Amino acid sequence: MLGWFKALMPREDRFFDLFARHSQTLVAGAEALQGVLEGGESVPRYCQVIVDREHEADGITAEVLLAVRRSFITPFDRGDIKDLIQSMDDAIDQMNKTVKTIALYEVRSFEPLMREMGGTVIEAARLTAEAIPLLTAIDKHAARLNTLTEQITRVEGRSDEMQERGLKALYQAHRKDGGDGDTMAYLIGAEIYGHLEDVVDRFEDVANEISGIVIENV
Repeated sequence: MLGWFKALMPREDRFFDLFARHSQTLVAGAEALQGVLEGGESVPRYCQVIVDREHEADGITAEVLLAVRRSFITPFDRGDIKDLIQSMDDAIDQMNKTVKTIALYEVRSFEPLMREMGGTVIEAARLTAEAIPLLTAIDKHAARLNTLTEQITRVEGRSDEMQERGLKALYQAHRKDGGDGDTMAYLIGAEIYGHLEDVVDRFEDVANEISGIVIENV
C-alpha cells in the first residue's frame, strides 16, 4: 500500500534545480580561481569572489540537506543525494582553502603550470555543470553522463601530471646554486600546487558519485 501511495506522489524535482544552482557556483569559483592565478593586483578581488561563491554554495547545500529530511519522495536514493551535494560542496570548499593560502602569504605571481592547473579546474567544473542537469533523465542520458565522468577523470590525471612537473621545477629552482634558493618560496609554491590538485581531486569525487547514481538507476 505504501509503495502504491508513493508512486502517486509527485517527484521532488526541486533537487535538480538546487544541484544546478550549486554547479554554477563551481563554474564561477573556478573562473575566479583562474583570475587569481593570473596574478597582479586583482588577486584579492578574485579571492573574494571565491569566498562569496563558497558561502552561496553552503546555503544551497543546506537547502538540499533540509529537503532530503523533509521530502517524502526523492528522485533517487537519499544517501546518493547527500553524497553528491557534499562532494560538490567539497570542491568549492577546496577552492576556498586554496585562496586562503594565497591570501595568507600575499602571493601575487604564479608559475605557468599553476595557471595551467587552473585551466583544468575550469574544465572539470564545466563538465560537472553539463552533467548535473542530465540527472533529471538518467536512462536517457546515461551514455553522455558516462562520457562526461570519464572526461573529468582524465582531466584529473592531467592535473596530477602538471602538479608533479610543477613540484619538480620548484625543487630544481631551489637546488640551484647548491640549494641556497628561497626555501619559503618553495614551500609556499608546493602548498599551492597541492591545493590546486586537491580541487581537481574533489571534482573527480563528484564524477564518481554521478557514476554511482547512473549505475544504480539504469
